[in-house]
Amino acid sequence: MDFDAQPNTAAEQKHDLSLSPAGLESQPSPDSLPPQPENPYRGLRWIFFGAEGLRGGWSILIFIAMFLLIAIAEGLLLAKIVPGFKNRSAITPSLMFLRELAAFIALLGAMAAMARIERRRLMDYNLTGPRRLSRFFAGVVTGFAALSLLVGLLAWGRWLHIGGMALSGVDIARYALVWAAVFLLVGCYEEGSARCYLQFTLTRSINFWWALALVAAMCGDTFLRSKGNGVWGVYALALLGLVPCLLLHLRSVAGSAFWQAAWVTSTLFGFLHITNNGENWIGIFSAGAIGFVFCVSIYVTGSAWWAIGCHAGWDWAETYFYGTADSGVVAPGHLLNSTAAGNPFWSGGADGPEGSILILAVLVALLAWLLIAYGRKSPPVQRLEA
Repeated sequence: MDFDAQPNTAAEQKHDLSLSPAGLESQPSPDSLPPQPENPYRGLRWIFFGAEGLRGGWSILIFIAMFLLIAIAEGLLLAKIVPGFKNRSAITPSLMFLRELAAFIALLGAMAAMARIERRRLMDYNLTGPRRLSRFFAGVVTGFAALSLLVGLLAWGRWLHIGGMALSGVDIARYALVWAAVFLLVGCYEEGSARCYLQFTLTRSINFWWALALVAAMCGDTFLRSKGNGVWGVYALALLGLVPCLLLHLRSVAGSAFWQAAWVTSTLFGFLHITNNGENWIGIFSAGAIGFVFCVSIYVTGSAWWAIGCHAGWDWAETYFYGTADSGVVAPGHLLNSTAAGNPFWSGGADGPEGSILILAVLVALLAWLLIAYGRKSPPVQRLEA
């Protein structure tokens, strides 16, 4: 037998097959292979850009830098032409209006710049959706009603005494309009930053581990720098969102990024209230909890307009109409005279109604009403995954 006439190894057999006409037909030519798409995000570009464009972390850092740049420039200018503008302890309707207007302009400028950079429309940041105007006014009415419910509970338990009128004549309408303008700006600024830009940007870019890291960073900063029992409100917000967000992550639930972003923005909302005078842990927790309710409103209505209206209506009722303390401050130009009485755990003490434990029942009722009114009428807003 001529062993040289047959391939002696599998490699030789494969080589021999590839040289035969049948082997040539079995091998696809390079021209017949489908072109392999080139990854446009490889190398250094991957650090800054993903499938949705500029990565969310960079977007937020640029947004904060632009906001601070505009706000600092406004502050320097207004401090020169408006007496008392830098004195934060000076609280008058006119000064509050200028401060909130400056903050809103800085926010609007930063959001408009980011929309240009990210090739989006300004309204894309949770400001689209059906029936925006009607939902804004529905939010105003709901916010006023929710705060009135809280005040009613406090008055019923004799933890709040409502006295007579503090204003008369034309001052009633004048202060009502001025404070309405102030709190419209407050609602636009605070909801525009937290529930519009940050909630939208985090939703398109976050995952559970990034959310956990951001919340842990806030808790760490609170532990190192803040004093008093208000810090426990931040810790409570962090712990309350941990298990649900972890379960959403482990089960790979579609849309979980929206709720992980809501965990971060709600905790941040409470965290930022620590600097207010007179806040207790319930007030800090309730600030973050109502922030979560506002996130739910975005989910069920498709936009932040209800949240903006509810925020404005709540603050107007609290500060102007009932004249209660808000984060330790009773503002001038309020309609009714109200005084807290009894145990601060129930009355809220210097914090005002938002520092009362009764606010938790009101927030549950507010969330339930939101879900009943909109949860079945509107499909959940579709969110981008990270």
